[in-house]
Amino acid sequence: MTELSAEEERRAAEFAFDVFARECPSRGVLEHVTGRWGALVLAGLRKGPARFNHLRRRVDGVSEKMLAQTLQALERDGFVHREVLAVLPPKVNYSLTPMGESTADHLLAFIDHLESQMPAVLEARRRHERETTRPSPE
Repeated sequence: MTELSAEEERRAAEFAFDVFARECPSRGVLEHVTGRWGALVLAGLRKGPARFNHLRRRVDGVSEKMLAQTLQALERDGFVHREVLAVLPPKVNYSLTPMGESTADHLLAFIDHLESQMPAVLEARRRHERETTRPSPE
């Protein structure tokens, strides 16, 4: 994603932010934060700063490309801080900004809620499968 143009910023300032409005810039931010990788990266960084490969191991299953794109989007939106250490070879640490910490806390509460509901979710899936699977006619 690119930065907002002057026209987009002017239009955004004309109305209160409303994620349900098609033109609202909060939609892109919502996508960055609640997308699969964005939510996991924020939650993973809540455990503390991490270098790229450590974070990649922490967020099991994310590709290098997706992690890089996710970190760039979250950094651009102000949730993640990227610090380049002046050592040889160069090292980069990623950490949460105060806004990122607050957002990650909300995400972790939501994640805890989802995990606590998993027995009911799995039962609902089994029930749905039983109700929608019909025996084949003989």
